[in-house]
Amino acid sequence: MDSKILVTKATLPDFDEYVQEISELWETHWLTNMGVKHQELSEQLRDFLEVDEIDLLTNGHMALELSIQAMELKGEVITTPFTFASTTHAIVRNGLRPVFCDIKEDDFTIDPEKIERLITDQTSAILPVHVYGNICDTEEIQRIAEKYGLKVIYDAAHAFGVRKQGRGIASFGDVSCFSFHATKVFNTIEGGAACFHDKDFGKCLYQLKNFGIKNEEIVERIGANAKMNEFCAAMGLCNLRHIRDEIAKRKVVTEQYLKYLKDVNGIQINKIAGDIEANYAYFPVLFNEEQFGCTRDEILETLQKHNIYPRKYFYPLTNMFDCYHDLYDTENTPKAFYASKRILTLPLYPDLPLDMVDRICELILKCKK
Repeated sequence: MDSKILVTKATLPDFDEYVQEISELWETHWLTNMGVKHQELSEQLRDFLEVDEIDLLTNGHMALELSIQAMELKGEVITTPFTFASTTHAIVRNGLRPVFCDIKEDDFTIDPEKIERLITDQTSAILPVHVYGNICDTEEIQRIAEKYGLKVIYDAAHAFGVRKQGRGIASFGDVSCFSFHATKVFNTIEGGAACFHDKDFGKCLYQLKNFGIKNEEIVERIGANAKMNEFCAAMGLCNLRHIRDEIAKRKVVTEQYLKYLKDVNGIQINKIAGDIEANYAYFPVLFNEEQFGCTRDEILETLQKHNIYPRKYFYPLTNMFDCYHDLYDTENTPKAFYASKRILTLPLYPDLPLDMVDRICELILKCKK
């Protein structure tokens, strides 16, 4: 096998389509600072995601970090360690303390039954994560938030285009933050967005992404530079035209995996809830070494020998990072720790050949003892 099969591959539009989309930039020379492409993409994403308000940013992390800053939170934020580094870092970089809640075994999202016991007089928000496109228990989380007067900030980096009970997932909580990184279901090369309801919050977020500037003479906040440029917005406009077709292709790849792996003893397959319109962002597989006969890491090594590169996603947990050494105890999140040592996300992207899926599954099943 000559070429590597990676866990994902960036989706690109036809080259000529992108060239046509960016061609007018050579006429206007307007390359950043909320130009025409930025405005067009904002409008189209607002409609697609079915949200009241949206702001585009340079990446998903800045969407999350600046959203937290705009809320002027204090104290503690309840979140999950079963996530990418960005989630925890965004909390800490705002001078807040993450309080880690364990996850559910079936879908790897934060367990709402464990949230209330973690709430103290220092708690200001809950930051749940929609994992692999699996959607958190939004109803119970909202009930808890309203009971204790907490903000809800969703890390929705994995959930672009997902709908729950017919409702766009971006409309839940006080704000939902997306990543449009090249590896995501929808990409703008690099980029992100925050979706929200409160216009005053939106004004603050807009200033924070643009150095805190109110107008040419007044800078009233300590902000960052987190504006999406026109080339990224143009890529988003192109990719958004094809997003439903791309998700449909992802579904076909997912179904091919399921043909081989869904009923294998020792393998836990990601289950999509019946009220969810999925985006098929990832294909996580949890290996129970006692039942399957070998460990996740042994399976990873086997696949890598054949130039196939799944990902241990998420490993390690964020509460195990070296930069947080001795600050948190993983014994408080045992289910998250268990999953982190046993999950592989297998290669999944729209043009992954089905015979390659067959090959990946064949190699995995040969490991079974």
